[in-house]
Amino acid sequence: MSRLLCLLAISVSGCGDDASCGSPGSAGFGLTISSDQVDLVYGGLIAGANNDCPAADAPSGVISLTVQGNQMSATAGLLAFCIPRPDLLSAGIQLSDVKLFQISGSDSTCSYAFETGHVPTGTVKGVGVCGNGTDPAGFGLVFDGFIGLTRTCPTSSDSVSVGITGNVAVAAQAL
Repeated sequence: MSRLLCLLAISVSGCGDDASCGSPGSAGFGLTISSDQVDLVYGGLIAGANNDCPAADAPSGVISLTVQGNQMSATAGLLAFCIPRPDLLSAGIQLSDVKLFQISGSDSTCSYAFETGHVPTGTVKGVGVCGNGTDPAGFGLVFDGFIGLTRTCPTSSDSVSVGITGNVAVAAQAL
């Protein structure tokens, strides 16, 4: 009987033995921030249960996830955000509920930074999320929304609204 209860507990918790965990179909560099004037691609994402943005309404045992990555083909571009309730990712959450700490990048002529005055819109959905995002198999994140960036070029600076889209793989932080 105790073996049956143990197996039931394992299947409910969604551990690494579950074939549905992980990010099949998600690209390593699959997050695109773009418009008709901007095209930045990010990936190499790593998530850790660091509790950097705890949610007051989170159930016991749910720890916020901090996700970090970098811009493809550029050394200066960084991406960092926090998901207060990773237990809700599989159903999808509002992009405005994700705490965007940093988005920076560059192209051949300009640099870009996240504009905090522009409220993000859209959704983020988790794919293959197990263990609230801490499973060693990792998971995928599907973005479909809009954010604002400050664009700084040699002769001008302005604000641009850009889409944030794609299905990107997220690796679990090594312990």
